[in-house]
Amino acid sequence: MKNSSKKSEKSQATIKIFNKAESLRKKCQYKESLSFFRKALKRYATLNDSAGLFCCHAAIGDVYRMIGNFSLAADNYLAAINVSNSEDYDVKRADAEVGLGLSMRALGNWKDALFHINKSKKYYIKKNDIEGLAFTLWAEAGTYRIKGDIKKAIETFLESRKLFESLKDKHGTGYCMCGLGGASRIAGKFSDSLKYYKAANKIFTELKDKFGIAYSYCGIGNAYRMLLDFKKAFEFFRKASKIYEKIGDIVSYSYTLWGIGTSHKMIGNYKEADEFFNKAISNFKKTKDPRGLIYCKLARGELSLLKGNKLLAEKYIEEAFNDTIKYKFAIEKCYANTLKSILKKSGLNLSCYKNLGIELNLREIPFNIP
Repeated sequence: MKNSSKKSEKSQATIKIFNKAESLRKKCQYKESLSFFRKALKRYATLNDSAGLFCCHAAIGDVYRMIGNFSLAADNYLAAINVSNSEDYDVKRADAEVGLGLSMRALGNWKDALFHINKSKKYYIKKNDIEGLAFTLWAEAGTYRIKGDIKKAIETFLESRKLFESLKDKHGTGYCMCGLGGASRIAGKFSDSLKYYKAANKIFTELKDKFGIAYSYCGIGNAYRMLLDFKKAFEFFRKASKIYEKIGDIVSYSYTLWGIGTSHKMIGNYKEADEFFNKAISNFKKTKDPRGLIYCKLARGELSLLKGNKLLAEKYIEEAFNDTIKYKFAIEKCYANTLKSILKKSGLNLSCYKNLGIELNLREIPFNIP
């Protein structure tokens, strides 16, 4: 009886630690939450509590994904899946599969990402789990965007948003709005992009969602950048940066830095552009984000061209082009080919963009790519 009582007390104490970690995570205090999740994980291991182990590994995977350590995120999602060996875990295992897919996507592996996301999607459809289906559609849409299928991305984000709205899930709706903002920007529909991001910002402000507010601020900044209103672009990039720095998120912050660098490039501030691209590169290397690094290599190549250093430009652009082939990034391959045509002075061929359903009016460097 004494052993049973002690085990019960330890179990209750562990639940308190886990709940503390969850509370910190909801406040975007990611690093602090990790230390509590790790404590809970060790205690659940000694208790041989598979449910607790699953919840901790899945939560740790979520936190690592938010702070940009996608390799460790994938490891923890896999660990969660491995301990979910009974039918009682089917729903939770499907959730972890989506997290694993999102981590794979961030590491540039969009094919495996789609595999894991669609695996969960089939389960949610079978179980008529609307909440799970809405989330997988959102994850799937973002993966199509990275693949380069923008039309499919927009269609899937709209489908996901419809489900989130039916569930009255404002967080899900807000993130779909951000997804639509990003996909619309790449498609060349800049006014639509601004509209979606502003709608998302309104939702996240009401919800007091710090990450969502920062994410939408960055999107608004990029929309204004594409509309050539650089004063407003810088204003919203600054707002996003302050929040990202405060919550310690280097994933989305890295793309904000790239957006700031691109804005400086467009108005002729090459020194400032270089500084921001270098900061972004440092972060993208930490998060092992090949797509972000491709954008920065292309930016460095373009800056080198603008400064008259053709040899250095060729080095960066060729490196970026080879990476787009390696990871099968269709849109980024178009950008690289456009810069290669500038190097060769062969004239711009925009058919690559048209084939992907992207409306871009590129003429000469500097290019204001979405």
